[in-house]
Amino acid sequence: MPALPPAASLLAWYDRHRRVLPFRSRGNRPDPYQVWLSEVMLQQTTVAAVGPRFDRFLARFPTVEALASAPEAAVMEEWAGLGYYARARNLHACARLVAARGGFPEDADGLRALPGIGAYTAAAVAAIAFDQPVVPVDGNVERVVARLAAEAAPLPGSKPRLAALAAGFMADADARARPGDFAQALFDLGATICTPRAPACALCPWREGCLAQRQGIQESLPAKAAKRARPLRHGMHFLLTDAAGQVLLRRRPPRGLLGGMLEIPGTPWRDAPWAAAEAAEFAPVPGLPWRRVPGIARHGFTHFELEMLLLAASVPRLAPPEGMEARPLAEAAGALPTVMRRLLDLVR
Repeated sequence: MPALPPAASLLAWYDRHRRVLPFRSRGNRPDPYQVWLSEVMLQQTTVAAVGPRFDRFLARFPTVEALASAPEAAVMEEWAGLGYYARARNLHACARLVAARGGFPEDADGLRALPGIGAYTAAAVAAIAFDQPVVPVDGNVERVVARLAAEAAPLPGSKPRLAALAAGFMADADARARPGDFAQALFDLGATICTPRAPACALCPWREGCLAQRQGIQESLPAKAAKRARPLRHGMHFLLTDAAGQVLLRRRPPRGLLGGMLEIPGTPWRDAPWAAAEAAEFAPVPGLPWRRVPGIARHGFTHFELEMLLLAASVPRLAPPEGMEARPLAEAAGALPTVMRRLLDLVR
């Protein structure tokens, strides 16, 4: 394996330039609950999106015990808009186990045994919250290491090698002395200097030790295997409102895609487009004069793209059928997942 640059130079850079983030400890020992919560939120979600939502979530569920005792529906609604909703279900299940055992395990293996905690999150919490000598490897760290080592093999196949290279940092005594800071320094380096495009190599504390920079290939790394095109699915949904400004909503089944989240009632999502006549059997209230709302709502999931049409109708007063509920439209917008908000955008 290639020689890794010294941890001391990265830590010195971090001490001067560390990002100020809502979920980052400011001089005190990090709270394991807050570290874990932030790491789960940051999975597949940007720092800019997580910042304000982290503070709001923490205000509602200030401790792991508060989160554990909350109803699952309340947790799911607070998570609305952050996406990847299995994270919220696992978060709630994990909080219950942690509260029952009286706290978080302090090592990566113990943390990984909890619901929803994979290798990266376990390592991040162990390093940042408990100063365990492990290196969490996310996309930022993979990019930094791939460039340091000029690793040409494409992702995802190169992940094991990049993880092994990253683990080698803990052979450095300075990294072992400050594993939490070292992990966050790697994150910050990847997020602010060693960026996917136009990396600021002149400002990098590891510039001299970077093989990719020496070869002038840093912007081409890490290489990525070609992605397969995602299939396109179609849905049709029914927006039913009343004179008081309430909207009819339905809660999805507790498991599966968007499990436990509220939705605007509609058809299943399928490969073929829906015609209004064949979608009528899925209307929450049959026989109303449903009108087509102009436009198409589009949303991308991990494994498919979705296009949705919207039909709208109104009644003097909503009487929710069994399994449904009525909420003020403004309140509903905050409780709906992003994919459903795309439909509301069509009527604004």
